Amino acid sequence: MTGARFDCLVVGGGPAGLMAAIYLARFRRSACVVDTGASRAALIPRSHNVPGFVHGLSGADLIARMSAQLGELAVERVEAEVTALQPRDDGFQAIWNGGALEATTVILASGIVDSHPPFEQWRAAVADGLLRYCPVCDAFEVIGRRIGVVGPLGRAAGKALFLRGYSREVTLLATGQDEEESVTSELAEAGVDIVFAPGLRLRRRVGGLEAVLADGRTMQFDTVYPAMGAEVRSQLAVSLGAEHTGEGYLKVDDHQRTSVDGLYGIGDVVTDLHQISVAFGHAALAACTIHHSLPRRLA
Repeated sequence: MTGARFDCLVVGGGPAGLMAAIYLARFRRSACVVDTGASRAALIPRSHNVPGFVHGLSGADLIARMSAQLGELAVERVEAEVTALQPRDDGFQAIWNGGALEATTVILASGIVDSHPPFEQWRAAVADGLLRYCPVCDAFEVIGRRIGVVGPLGRAAGKALFLRGYSREVTLLATGQDEEESVTSELAEAGVDIVFAPGLRLRRRVGGLEAVLADGRTMQFDTVYPAMGAEVRSQLAVSLGAEHTGEGYLKVDDHQRTSVDGLYGIGDVVTDLHQISVAFGHAALAACTIHHSLPRRLA
């Protein structure tokens, strides 16, 4: 594919990137999706807040359905990791191991990579619904359960308080201390138990997870939510000088445009509200804006 030219390169093949490519293809714009095949969404065992799926669907099923739709639209796809994005007078050049292409515009939909607690079986626990990362997505499924939230106190507090609206038994396992009294006071007032647990590790038990503290004590939970941060995969845009937050999220306008002309950011790479519906909205906005920014296409 070296030397190929497209109206838009989409970096990332999760819900955001695939939706953007579907829109662009239906606008009769040439698009190429370059992706490693390791979407975070593929780990979702079953999502119940995707409209139209009464009994939910898995992340892998959603991606498979959207990929099939792209196949019907004959959108080019490359399984690779873009290692460099370079500006050109009329757009960008993307480079990966064994290939390169040029595009007038680029949509970065590369998402995030979660930081996991010490737990070798984390992937299987996610598949079984024991380890969960998004209470906005699935707290409804753990109503009344014993819930643990793991992470630095300041970072984990918001997630623990949110989950308190779904269960009376919420424990924040603080892997690091936070001296802000307001945080601990708010948690105490809401009835969230705080256990300082540096060095904790998790392990499976029948029907749930067990937290093993550094002093040997154990605590049992039906489900655990890590709140340990994530790596925002915005390096390609940052290398071009795109404005971003301290955590690495790209700053975009209300049309998903970054501060670099022709470069767009959508989905988890621009917001910490990690929702499929948000990703879809971002994708639609970016694709529509790109379509209208390119020379008019006549039949």
